[in-house]
Amino acid sequence: MSLALLLSACGGKSDSDNTTGLRPPPKVATLGPFVGECGHLTDDEVRDLGGLGTVSQVFKNAVGCNWKASGLGSASVTFASYRGSPIDREKAWVASVGRNPQTIDVGGKKGFQALDPAGAVCDLAVQLDDDFFEWSISYGLFSSGNLGNPCDRTHKMAELTVQRLG
Repeated sequence: MSLALLLSACGGKSDSDNTTGLRPPPKVATLGPFVGECGHLTDDEVRDLGGLGTVSQVFKNAVGCNWKASGLGSASVTFASYRGSPIDREKAWVASVGRNPQTIDVGGKKGFQALDPAGAVCDLAVQLDDDFFEWSISYGLFSSGNLGNPCDRTHKMAELTVQRLG
C-alpha cells in the first residue's frame, strides 16, 4: 500500500502537458523568383558594367558567379543567390568588416548597399521574398580610383537582374 501511495505521489500530470520544452514549428521559406544563372547577366554585360576591361577568369556554379580582370590584385565582380537565407545576416557581416549598409530600393525591391571606406568595394543585396541576391565589386588592390563609385555599378547590375526575374 505504501508503494502504491509513493508511486501515485510521483505521478501527476503527464509529460505531454509540459509546455516549457515545446518550440514553434520551423518556418518554411517562401521561394522568391528565379534569378537565373549569374543574375541573368551575360559575361559581356558584367565586364562592361563592372569596369573589368579584359576578363581573365570566370567561375560559375548553381548559386554564384565570379569574374576577374587580368592582372595580379585586379578587379573582380561576384554574384550570389541565397535561397531561404536572411539578408540581415549578410548585412551584419558587411557592417562587421567596416562597410556601412545603406537601405536602397531596386525596381521596387528593398535591399542594402555598403561601400568600404576606401571606396573600392561595394556589396549590394536585394530581398526577394525569403531569398536575396547580392552583387559585389572590388576594384582590386591596385585600383587607380578612376572607375567611380562601385555601388553605382552594382546598382546597374541589380536593376538588370530585377528586370529579368523569372
